[in-house]
Amino acid sequence: MRQGSEQNKNRGRGGKTLIRADLHIHTYYSDGLMSPADAVAEAKNNAVGLISVTDHDCMLACKETESLCAGAGLRSVNGIEVSAYENGVKIHILGYGADADNSDFKQFLDELYLSSFARAEDIIAKLRRNGIEISLDEILKYRKHDRAPVHTMHISRACAEKGYCGNAFAFYEKYLASGRCAFSDIGRPSPSRAVEAVAAGGGVCSLAHPGRIAMSKSRLLELIGKLKDRGLYGIEAVYTTHTVTETAYYKETAAAFGLEITGGSDTHFADGRHKIGSPAFYLDEAVAKRLNN
Repeated sequence: MRQGSEQNKNRGRGGKTLIRADLHIHTYYSDGLMSPADAVAEAKNNAVGLISVTDHDCMLACKETESLCAGAGLRSVNGIEVSAYENGVKIHILGYGADADNSDFKQFLDELYLSSFARAEDIIAKLRRNGIEISLDEILKYRKHDRAPVHTMHISRACAEKGYCGNAFAFYEKYLASGRCAFSDIGRPSPSRAVEAVAAGGGVCSLAHPGRIAMSKSRLLELIGKLKDRGLYGIEAVYTTHTVTETAYYKETAAAFGLEITGGSDTHFADGRHKIGSPAFYLDEAVAKRLNN
Protein backbone atom coordinates (compact mmCIF):
# COMPACT_ATOMS: atom_id res chain seq x y z
CA MET A 1 0.00 0.00 0.00
CA ARG A 2 1.27 3.41 -0.95
CA GLN A 3 1.04 6.72 0.84
CA GLY A 4 -1.56 9.08 -0.64
CA SER A 5 -1.79 12.83 -0.47
CA GLU A 6 -3.02 14.43 2.72
CA GLN A 7 -5.95 16.03 0.89
CA ASN A 8 -7.58 12.60 0.77
CA LYS A 9 -7.58 12.23 4.56
CA ASN A 10 -10.32 13.31 6.92
CA ARG A 11 -11.19 12.89 10.55
CA GLY A 12 -14.15 10.68 11.31
CA ARG A 13 -16.01 9.99 14.52
CA GLY A 14 -13.76 9.44 17.48
CA GLY A 15 -10.88 11.14 15.70
CA LYS A 16 -10.32 8.20 13.34
CA THR A 17 -8.30 8.89 10.22
CA LEU A 18 -10.32 8.29 7.05
CA ILE A 19 -9.28 8.09 3.42
CA ARG A 20 -11.53 8.28 0.38
CA ALA A 21 -11.46 4.87 -1.27
CA ASP A 22 -12.92 2.80 -4.07
CA LEU A 23 -12.54 -0.90 -3.34
CA HIS A 24 -14.29 -2.33 -6.40
CA ILE A 25 -12.80 -1.55 -9.83
CA HIS A 26 -12.40 -3.72 -12.94
CA THR A 27 -9.90 -3.50 -15.78
CA TYR A 28 -9.47 -5.20 -19.14
CA TYR A 29 -7.69 -8.07 -17.39
CA SER A 30 -11.16 -9.46 -16.67
CA ASP A 31 -14.40 -8.07 -18.13
CA GLY A 32 -13.67 -4.35 -17.97
CA LEU A 33 -12.52 -2.03 -20.77
CA MET A 34 -10.21 0.22 -18.74
CA SER A 35 -6.47 -0.29 -18.38
CA PRO A 36 -4.94 -0.02 -14.90
CA ALA A 37 -3.49 3.33 -16.05
CA ASP A 38 -6.99 4.51 -16.98
CA ALA A 39 -8.31 3.47 -13.57
CA VAL A 40 -5.53 5.22 -11.66
CA ALA A 41 -5.91 8.40 -13.70
CA GLU A 42 -9.67 8.51 -13.09
CA ALA A 43 -9.20 7.84 -9.38
CA LYS A 44 -6.73 10.69 -9.08
CA ASN A 45 -8.98 13.00 -11.08
CA ASN A 46 -11.90 12.16 -8.77
CA ALA A 47 -9.85 12.76 -5.59
CA VAL A 48 -9.85 9.11 -4.54
CA GLY A 49 -6.84 8.34 -2.36
CA LEU A 50 -6.95 4.54 -2.24
CA ILE A 51 -8.15 2.01 -4.82
CA SER A 52 -8.42 -1.71 -5.27
CA VAL A 53 -8.63 -3.34 -8.68
CA THR A 54 -10.81 -6.40 -8.14
CA ASP A 55 -10.85 -8.17 -11.47
CA HIS A 56 -12.98 -11.28 -11.74
CA ASP A 57 -11.18 -14.47 -10.74
CA CYS A 58 -7.64 -13.14 -11.29
CA MET A 59 -5.08 -10.71 -9.88
CA LEU A 60 -3.20 -9.93 -13.08
CA ALA A 61 -3.53 -6.15 -12.73
CA CYS A 62 -2.35 -5.86 -9.13
CA LYS A 63 1.39 -5.27 -9.56
CA GLU A 64 0.84 -2.85 -12.43
CA THR A 65 -1.78 -0.97 -10.44
CA GLU A 66 0.45 -0.74 -7.38
CA SER A 67 3.29 0.72 -9.44
CA LEU A 68 1.01 3.23 -11.15
CA CYS A 69 -0.53 4.29 -7.85
CA ALA A 70 2.91 4.85 -6.35
CA GLY A 71 3.77 7.16 -9.24
CA ALA A 72 0.48 9.03 -8.91
CA GLY A 73 0.64 9.50 -5.14
CA LEU A 74 -2.25 7.11 -4.47
CA ARG A 75 -2.49 3.98 -2.37
CA SER A 76 -3.53 0.55 -3.56
CA VAL A 77 -4.77 -2.74 -2.15
CA ASN A 78 -4.41 -5.97 -4.07
CA GLY A 79 -7.87 -7.30 -4.85
CA ILE A 80 -9.97 -9.91 -6.60
CA GLU A 81 -13.67 -10.52 -7.13
CA VAL A 82 -14.50 -14.21 -7.06
CA SER A 83 -17.58 -15.12 -9.08
CA ALA A 84 -19.12 -17.61 -6.68
CA TYR A 85 -22.52 -19.34 -6.74
CA GLU A 86 -24.74 -20.77 -4.02
CA ASN A 87 -27.49 -23.07 -5.31
CA GLY A 88 -27.53 -21.28 -8.65
CA VAL A 89 -27.52 -17.80 -7.09
CA LYS A 90 -24.64 -15.44 -7.92
CA ILE A 91 -22.78 -14.44 -4.75
CA HIS A 92 -19.70 -12.38 -5.58
CA ILE A 93 -16.92 -12.25 -3.01
CA LEU A 94 -14.39 -9.43 -2.89
CA GLY A 95 -10.97 -10.49 -1.62
CA TYR A 96 -8.29 -8.09 -0.40
CA GLY A 97 -4.63 -8.46 0.47
CA ALA A 98 -4.18 -12.11 -0.52
CA ASP A 99 -0.71 -13.19 -1.61
CA ALA A 100 -0.99 -14.45 -5.19
CA ASP A 101 2.27 -16.37 -4.66
CA ASN A 102 0.95 -18.29 -1.65
CA SER A 103 0.82 -21.94 -2.74
CA ASP A 104 -2.71 -22.63 -1.48
CA PHE A 105 -4.16 -19.45 -2.92
CA LYS A 106 -2.25 -19.88 -6.18
CA GLN A 107 -3.83 -23.31 -6.53
CA PHE A 108 -7.24 -21.67 -6.11
CA LEU A 109 -6.42 -19.11 -8.83
CA ASP A 110 -5.32 -21.95 -11.11
CA GLU A 111 -8.63 -23.70 -10.48
CA LEU A 112 -10.54 -20.55 -11.42
CA TYR A 113 -8.52 -20.22 -14.61
CA LEU A 114 -8.92 -23.82 -15.75
CA SER A 115 -12.59 -24.08 -14.85
CA SER A 116 -13.32 -20.97 -16.93
CA PHE A 117 -12.36 -22.92 -20.06
CA ALA A 118 -14.56 -25.88 -19.14
CA ARG A 119 -17.42 -23.46 -18.53
CA ALA A 120 -16.77 -21.68 -21.84
CA GLU A 121 -16.92 -24.98 -23.72
CA ASP A 122 -20.20 -25.81 -21.99
CA ILE A 123 -21.63 -22.42 -22.96
CA ILE A 124 -20.43 -22.78 -26.56
CA ALA A 125 -22.17 -26.17 -26.82
CA LYS A 126 -25.41 -24.75 -25.39
CA LEU A 127 -25.28 -21.76 -27.72
CA ARG A 128 -24.78 -24.07 -30.69
CA ARG A 129 -27.90 -26.00 -29.74
CA ASN A 130 -29.72 -22.66 -29.86
CA GLY A 131 -28.48 -21.71 -33.30
CA ILE A 132 -25.48 -19.58 -32.31
CA GLU A 133 -22.12 -20.55 -33.77
CA ILE A 134 -19.06 -19.23 -31.96
CA SER A 135 -15.65 -20.81 -31.42
CA LEU A 136 -13.33 -20.64 -28.44
CA ASP A 137 -10.65 -19.04 -30.63
CA GLU A 138 -13.06 -16.24 -31.56
CA ILE A 139 -13.82 -15.68 -27.88
CA LEU A 140 -10.20 -15.68 -26.74
CA LYS A 141 -9.46 -12.69 -28.97
CA TYR A 142 -11.35 -10.57 -26.44
CA ARG A 143 -9.01 -11.43 -23.57
CA LYS A 144 -6.19 -9.02 -22.78
CA HIS A 145 -3.87 -11.58 -21.14
CA ASP A 146 -3.32 -15.26 -21.86
CA ARG A 147 -3.63 -16.08 -18.14
CA ALA A 148 -6.93 -14.27 -17.78
CA PRO A 149 -9.90 -16.56 -17.17
CA VAL A 150 -12.50 -16.71 -19.95
CA HIS A 151 -15.35 -14.45 -18.89
CA THR A 152 -18.97 -14.53 -19.99
CA MET A 153 -18.52 -10.96 -21.20
CA HIS A 154 -15.79 -12.16 -23.58
CA ILE A 155 -18.34 -14.59 -25.00
CA SER A 156 -21.01 -11.90 -25.15
CA ARG A 157 -18.73 -9.45 -26.96
CA ALA A 158 -17.68 -12.08 -29.49
CA CYS A 159 -21.27 -13.06 -30.20
CA ALA A 160 -22.50 -9.48 -30.40
CA GLU A 161 -19.69 -8.68 -32.84
CA LYS A 162 -20.95 -11.52 -35.06
CA GLY A 163 -24.37 -9.90 -35.11
CA TYR A 164 -26.27 -12.24 -32.80
CA CYS A 165 -27.44 -9.34 -30.63
CA GLY A 166 -27.31 -5.57 -30.61
CA ASN A 167 -24.69 -5.40 -27.88
CA ALA A 168 -22.82 -7.59 -25.42
CA PHE A 169 -24.99 -6.69 -22.44
CA ALA A 170 -28.19 -7.59 -24.28
CA PHE A 171 -26.64 -10.87 -25.40
CA TYR A 172 -25.66 -11.74 -21.84
CA GLU A 173 -29.15 -11.08 -20.51
CA LYS A 174 -30.78 -13.07 -23.31
CA TYR A 175 -28.52 -16.13 -23.34
CA LEU A 176 -25.99 -16.30 -20.49
CA ALA A 177 -27.65 -14.99 -17.34
CA SER A 178 -28.89 -17.43 -14.72
CA GLY A 179 -31.94 -19.28 -16.01
CA ARG A 180 -31.17 -18.57 -19.68
CA CYS A 181 -30.54 -21.27 -22.27
CA ALA A 182 -26.73 -21.10 -22.25
CA PHE A 183 -26.17 -20.38 -18.56
CA SER A 184 -23.37 -22.41 -16.97
CA ASP A 185 -21.90 -22.44 -13.49
CA ILE A 186 -19.48 -25.31 -14.14
CA GLY A 187 -16.45 -24.89 -11.90
CA ARG A 188 -17.83 -21.93 -9.98
CA PRO A 189 -16.74 -22.07 -6.33
CA SER A 190 -19.15 -21.63 -3.46
CA PRO A 191 -18.87 -18.36 -1.53
CA SER A 192 -17.60 -20.33 1.46
CA ARG A 193 -14.80 -21.79 -0.66
CA ALA A 194 -13.91 -18.31 -1.92
CA VAL A 195 -13.70 -16.84 1.59
CA GLU A 196 -11.60 -19.75 2.83
CA ALA A 197 -9.25 -19.56 -0.18
CA VAL A 198 -8.60 -15.83 0.24
CA ALA A 199 -8.01 -16.36 3.96
CA ALA A 200 -5.50 -19.11 3.15
CA GLY A 201 -3.60 -16.51 1.13
CA GLY A 202 -3.55 -14.13 4.08
CA GLY A 203 -6.36 -11.90 2.82
CA VAL A 204 -9.83 -10.90 3.94
CA CYS A 205 -13.19 -10.86 2.16
CA SER A 206 -16.22 -8.65 1.80
CA LEU A 207 -19.61 -9.65 0.43
CA ALA A 208 -20.06 -7.75 -2.84
CA HIS A 209 -23.17 -5.67 -3.64
CA PRO A 210 -25.62 -7.53 -1.35
CA GLY A 211 -28.52 -5.51 -2.74
CA ARG A 212 -28.05 -7.29 -6.08
CA ILE A 213 -28.14 -10.81 -4.65
CA ALA A 214 -31.26 -12.67 -5.79
CA MET A 215 -32.05 -14.09 -2.38
CA SER A 216 -34.58 -13.33 0.34
CA LYS A 217 -33.34 -11.25 3.26
CA SER A 218 -33.72 -14.16 5.66
CA ARG A 219 -31.67 -16.48 3.45
CA LEU A 220 -29.07 -13.78 2.88
CA LEU A 221 -28.70 -13.18 6.62
CA GLU A 222 -28.26 -16.91 7.09
CA LEU A 223 -25.57 -16.93 4.41
CA ILE A 224 -23.77 -13.96 5.96
CA GLY A 225 -23.69 -15.78 9.28
CA LYS A 226 -22.25 -18.87 7.63
CA LEU A 227 -19.63 -16.85 5.77
CA LYS A 228 -18.63 -14.99 8.92
CA ASP A 229 -17.93 -18.36 10.56
CA ARG A 230 -15.52 -19.01 7.67
CA GLY A 231 -13.78 -15.67 8.00
CA LEU A 232 -15.90 -13.05 6.20
CA TYR A 233 -14.56 -9.61 7.17
CA GLY A 234 -16.97 -7.11 5.65
CA ILE A 235 -20.05 -6.22 3.64
CA GLU A 236 -20.01 -3.87 0.65
CA ALA A 237 -22.84 -1.70 1.95
CA VAL A 238 -21.77 1.39 -0.03
CA TYR A 239 -22.32 0.54 -3.69
CA THR A 240 -23.29 2.37 -6.87
CA THR A 241 -26.79 0.96 -7.37
CA HIS A 242 -27.77 0.58 -3.71
CA THR A 243 -30.60 2.87 -2.68
CA VAL A 244 -30.32 5.03 0.42
CA THR A 245 -32.51 2.51 2.23
CA GLU A 246 -30.40 -0.45 1.08
CA THR A 247 -27.17 1.29 2.08
CA ALA A 248 -28.52 1.97 5.58
CA TYR A 249 -29.85 -1.58 5.90
CA TYR A 250 -26.58 -3.24 4.93
CA LYS A 251 -24.59 -0.92 7.19
CA GLU A 252 -26.86 -2.01 10.03
CA THR A 253 -26.46 -5.64 8.98
CA ALA A 254 -22.67 -5.31 9.02
CA ALA A 255 -22.81 -3.83 12.51
CA ALA A 256 -25.14 -6.57 13.73
CA PHE A 257 -22.68 -9.24 12.56
CA GLY A 258 -19.62 -7.36 13.76
CA LEU A 259 -18.37 -6.92 10.19
CA GLU A 260 -16.64 -3.96 8.58
CA ILE A 261 -18.31 -1.78 5.94
CA THR A 262 -16.65 -1.58 2.54
CA GLY A 263 -17.58 0.42 -0.53
CA GLY A 264 -16.90 0.56 -4.23
CA SER A 265 -18.14 1.73 -7.59
CA ASP A 266 -17.84 -1.51 -9.62
CA THR A 267 -16.54 0.58 -12.51
CA HIS A 268 -15.80 -1.40 -15.69
CA PHE A 269 -15.34 1.37 -18.25
CA ALA A 270 -15.28 5.14 -18.51
CA ASP A 271 -18.46 7.16 -19.06
CA GLY A 272 -20.76 4.45 -17.76
CA ARG A 273 -23.18 4.75 -14.84
CA HIS A 274 -20.45 3.42 -12.53
CA LYS A 275 -17.70 5.98 -11.90
CA ILE A 276 -14.59 5.53 -9.79
CA GLY A 277 -15.12 7.22 -6.44
CA SER A 278 -18.91 7.11 -6.64
CA PRO A 279 -20.63 6.75 -4.31
CA ALA A 280 -18.23 8.53 -1.99
CA PHE A 281 -16.79 6.12 0.55
CA TYR A 282 -14.31 6.87 3.31
CA LEU A 283 -12.25 4.06 4.77
CA ASP A 284 -10.93 3.89 8.32
CA GLU A 285 -7.14 3.89 8.24
CA ALA A 286 -7.00 0.86 10.52
CA VAL A 287 -9.27 -1.10 8.15
CA ALA A 288 -7.19 0.01 5.16
CA LYS A 289 -4.11 -1.49 6.79
CA ARG A 290 -5.95 -4.74 7.51
CA LEU A 291 -7.15 -5.04 3.93
CA ASN A 292 -3.58 -4.82 2.75
CA ASN A 293 -2.52 -7.61 5.13
